[in-house]
Amino acid sequence: MNRQSQAAVLFLLGAALLHAGTTDLYLRYVKAGLRPLLLAAGAILVVTALATAWYERRRSRRPHPADTPGEHTAGAGGAHGSGDADGAAGHAEGHGDGHAEGHGHREPRVSWLLVLPLLALILVAPPALGSYSATRTGTALQEPLAYPALPAQDPLPLSVVDYAGRAVYDHGRTLAGREVRLTGFVALDHDGTPYLVRMALNCCAADAQPVKVGLTGAIPPVLQPDTWLTVTGTYTPRVVHDPVNNGPIPFLEVTAARPAATPRDPYDESWNN
Repeated sequence: MNRQSQAAVLFLLGAALLHAGTTDLYLRYVKAGLRPLLLAAGAILVVTALATAWYERRRSRRPHPADTPGEHTAGAGGAHGSGDADGAAGHAEGHGDGHAEGHGHREPRVSWLLVLPLLALILVAPPALGSYSATRTGTALQEPLAYPALPAQDPLPLSVVDYAGRAVYDHGRTLAGREVRLTGFVALDHDGTPYLVRMALNCCAADAQPVKVGLTGAIPPVLQPDTWLTVTGTYTPRVVHDPVNNGPIPFLEVTAARPAATPRDPYDESWNN
C-alpha cells in the first residue's frame, strides 16, 4: 500500500464519517452530543488525504538526482580511472543497493485488510442494541442527583430512566397520583416477565447499558422481544432485583399499551445529562 493508496483509504474513511454525521446513521454508534466532533474528524481526514495526494503528485514530478548530467559524467570518469574490476564491483554494489531499496519499502499485502472495517462502515448499518443485550446485562440504573418538578400534564411523558430513578430512589413521591407515559422496547426475562427497556449511553454504543422497568397490569397478551411500545400507567411500589447484577428494577402498573415506531435515536442519554 503506497502513499496514494493510503490517501485514498483516508479519503474514503473521512467521507464515510461525514456521511454518517450528516444523517442519522451516526446515532447507531455514538451519542447525539458527539456529532460535531464526528464531523470535525471526518473533515480532517478528508483534508489530510487530499494534502497527501497533492504532495505525492508533486514529489513524483521532481527530477531524480541520478538523472542529472553531472552524475553521469562523474560516473563515467570514475569508471575509466578505476579499472574494470572496480567498475564491475561498483556496478554490483549499486545494483544490490537499488534492489534492496526497491524491496525494503514494500508493505505487506495484509495491510489492505484495513479497508474491511471501512467497507463495513459504508455498506452495513448495524441495528441498535436490543433485547438480547438487555437480558444479558444488568440494569444500569443510577441514583439521580435531583428530582426536578414535573409539569402538570396528564398523562405525563417520562423517559424510562427518569421514571425508574424516581420510582426506586425517591420511592415514587413525585409520581404519586400521576399517570405517566413511557416508550421503550420489550425484553422478556427468563421467566417471561416483560420489561420496558431503553439502552443508556455514556459515550457510544460500545458502553450502552440497559435501564429496565417491569410491566404489570393491563399488558398485551402477546409481546414480542424488541417490539417498541408506548405504555400508560401509574406508579407501583413493586421492585425486583435484576438476576444479572442484583440491581433494582421498578414496576409500572399498565393501564394502556400501544405499538410505537422505532424512535430516531433508539438510545437514552438522560441518565448522564
